[in-house]
Amino acid sequence: MRYVLDSCVAVKWFLAEPDSTTAIRILDEADRQIHELLAPDVFPIEVAHALSRAERRGLIRPPAGPEHLSDLLASLPTLHTSLILLPRAYEISSQARIGVYDCLYVALAEREGCELLTADDRLARALRPTHPFIVLLDSI
Repeated sequence: MRYVLDSCVAVKWFLAEPDSTTAIRILDEADRQIHELLAPDVFPIEVAHALSRAERRGLIRPPAGPEHLSDLLASLPTLHTSLILLPRAYEISSQARIGVYDCLYVALAEREGCELLTADDRLARALRPTHPFIVLLDSI
């Protein structure tokens, strides 16, 4: 299965959150080439930002953040340039009143003809009626 992987799913690889087990299973299956994972090139930046924020909030200790970042960089999905996706992401964002960053993932899934795997319930509720390829992590 090909998935565009939302950064909020990857954060669950490193932080104990609801559905972390499912997110880790998806990563393990991708490592075994059961799934092909794709993401816009902002993906590692968004995950690094979430890890840094978790460190500042005391959810992880400072040595863990750089280790998690290293693990992330070793397991990146196939990255696609955001610049090509940006006009469509902006259009979706403008119509749905959703952030452009989130819409980059939607635009990539739309372009690639595959599912967008996300843990962002708000994104799914807002866009699934017009973008039925958005799949919530807790549903798989």
